[in-house]
Amino acid sequence: MKQATITLFLFLCFAMFATAQKTVPSVNVKTLDGQVVNLKDYVAKSGKIIVIDFWATWCSPCKKELDTVADFYEDWQKKYNVEILAITIDNQRALPKVPGIVESKGWEYTIFSGNEEEMRNAFNFQTIPQTIVADKNGNIIFEHSGYVPGDEEELEKAVAKAAGK
Repeated sequence: MKQATITLFLFLCFAMFATAQKTVPSVNVKTLDGQVVNLKDYVAKSGKIIVIDFWATWCSPCKKELDTVADFYEDWQKKYNVEILAITIDNQRALPKVPGIVESKGWEYTIFSGNEEEMRNAFNFQTIPQTIVADKNGNIIFEHSGYVPGDEEELEKAVAKAAGK
């Protein structure tokens, strides 16, 4: 009887862990003009599928990914009702470069900045670019580290899935 109880307990623990839904955490980011925004609240109020892309000015693969996705973004907005949040984890010294890069690249994304350590801890990632897709309820349904050409196809599939298409 004792063995059966332990087995049942372990099974239930595993089942709860396996079905636990990971959601966008309650963490603060800033707009480029310094306004504080709670990311969880922002996602919840948006009513959109959200792609969160962590990047930095010194990260070439990050900029390549954001450049490539920019080519598809307008279509994705119409097709999937998606918003891309490009969250830079640049330090205070590099942060002043961000607006110039965004403008020169013509990125139409919502740009936020976040403390690198806080973002890495809240979203549990090690490398950038780190790309996350959250559904309209803030549930994280896709995560991807790094960038190589073609990754945008996998990203679109995740966005389409979140949109139910």
